[in-house]
Amino acid sequence: MREVEKIGLIISAIRQKIFGGKGNTAITLEMQIKDAKDMLFNGANFDIDKFLNSTVEDSNEYISSFIGFNNDNIELLANYFFQIGLSDKSDNSKKYLEKALQLFELCNLQDKTYSFERELNIKTIKKRTC
Repeated sequence: MREVEKIGLIISAIRQKIFGGKGNTAITLEMQIKDAKDMLFNGANFDIDKFLNSTVEDSNEYISSFIGFNNDNIELLANYFFQIGLSDKSDNSKKYLEKALQLFELCNLQDKTYSFERELNIKTIKKRTC
């Protein structure tokens, strides 16, 4: 249970820092993404670049290899990628949205509870990536 809480706290801190904080607005999204990558790698040994550049099968296997990535934490990570994909104006935006979609769909497979928010996010991603 400790790993689950640890990863959840790391992802929540990243989302708060990038999207919800009242900190320095001069910090670019690019720098915030780099900080988030460092936090996840140092805190949970999770390599975002490896995950983003993997096939669906490989990235699902990669994320399932971490004890702390339960369905709630996978959805937190999906929301993080979703928000980055919506905020990022670079070519990477589509990659983040595609990975968010993959993670939301993985949540749907693992979670027996219907989520309106998750389904809305999936629809938004599909509209933006088609």
